[in-house]
Amino acid sequence: MNNRTIIALQTLLIKECTRFLRIWIQTLVPPAITMSLYFVIFGNLIGSRIGQMGGFSYMEFIVPGLIMMAVITNSYSNVSSSFYSAKFQHNIEELLVAPIPNWVIIAGFVGGGVARAILIGIIVTCVSMLFVDITLHSIPIIIITLLLTSTLFATAGLINAIFAKSFDDISVVPTFVLTPLTYLGGVFYSLTLLPEFWQWVSKINPIVYMVNGFRYGFLGVSDVDYLYSLGLLVVFNVILLSFAYSLINRGVGIRS
Repeated sequence: MNNRTIIALQTLLIKECTRFLRIWIQTLVPPAITMSLYFVIFGNLIGSRIGQMGGFSYMEFIVPGLIMMAVITNSYSNVSSSFYSAKFQHNIEELLVAPIPNWVIIAGFVGGGVARAILIGIIVTCVSMLFVDITLHSIPIIIITLLLTSTLFATAGLINAIFAKSFDDISVVPTFVLTPLTYLGGVFYSLTLLPEFWQWVSKINPIVYMVNGFRYGFLGVSDVDYLYSLGLLVVFNVILLSFAYSLINRGVGIRS
């Protein structure tokens, strides 16, 4: 990787990070407020009636899932809105004619989404510490799961933005796909509470593996094998990144 490529990648990453940091009241504060409400309503009010789950208090049980939910939502929305804005304003054309490889474009936008997701994850974790004592079973697994998940959904947001033809198109997937899958992904409950058939159906949902892998890193418990979760995340990342690279190379949705 030559100096020109390194400078291009650094510039794009700085630009993407500056973009969401400049409007931090819109990008960083709302997740903190939303998660605080979840902790108050589901953790304190409802959790006190539910009791323990998986050997932990209900508040402790839902913390990893709530952090992961914020990470998924923000990594996806950051890249989908940023890349589509670049298309809409025709800024993307400057990147396409620049003497840099296409993977730099992908790495720059996805890297910005990952940076925002990590920052949001830290903020939500700090908020959760106001309500419950955080336990860390395996920091390496927490970090790996966080990076793989945020990269996966940042890439998915990029693909959505490539195909989007209007601003409405980038809100369809989060509203009708991500939100239902996240709420049904074991954030608020253990799969062991479900009948056997619905446990099997739930395991079709990929977010189940992300939430449980992350929960294993915090609590050491999981409804699915955490190694299997990490393996699936690696496979999904390879597939989506390859697909995004193919789309950029062919100019789908960005060359007319």
